[in-house]
Amino acid sequence: MVSSMRTCVFSLALLALLPLSAVPSRAAADMVAFSGDVSPGTIVVHTQERRLYLVLQRGQALRYKVGVGRSGWTWEGQSSIVGKFIRPNWAPPAELRRQNPGLPKVIPSGAPNNPMGEAALTLSGGPYAIHGTNTPRGIGGFVSHGCIRMLNEDVTDLYARVSVGTPVVVTE
Repeated sequence: MVSSMRTCVFSLALLALLPLSAVPSRAAADMVAFSGDVSPGTIVVHTQERRLYLVLQRGQALRYKVGVGRSGWTWEGQSSIVGKFIRPNWAPPAELRRQNPGLPKVIPSGAPNNPMGEAALTLSGGPYAIHGTNTPRGIGGFVSHGCIRMLNEDVTDLYARVSVGTPVVVTE
């Protein structure tokens, strides 16, 4: 799946799950023309654009602004959603804790310093996810350790529209 697999700053610990009905959905994305050889229902992330597209039908997609991997942490490949979580706790991976020994072992759900935000969609083939963020200033930049970050309202909207098994294509 990943051309340059690295340990992402993503790891789920104990999960604080809420029913989907507790997560409001709203139209958070722009409806745009989309050309590409992917099936409707596919998520496409264009890293250089820092945009995520949810293909609705041939020629149309919802477009969201995202934060992507910083230099040395970008990747490309095909994946799929393997898990959907609301307000997950976050356990920094060992590599990140070695680099930042002051990080706690687990940051609880809802904590302002929890980088997962309101929801996370975990991806197959590696330690990456599409997730919300509690620091929205990074959206639109090269900011993560490989995960795809979205505004909380955008990831909540996307969460309501996709299911486990949804294909994900990440391109440079």
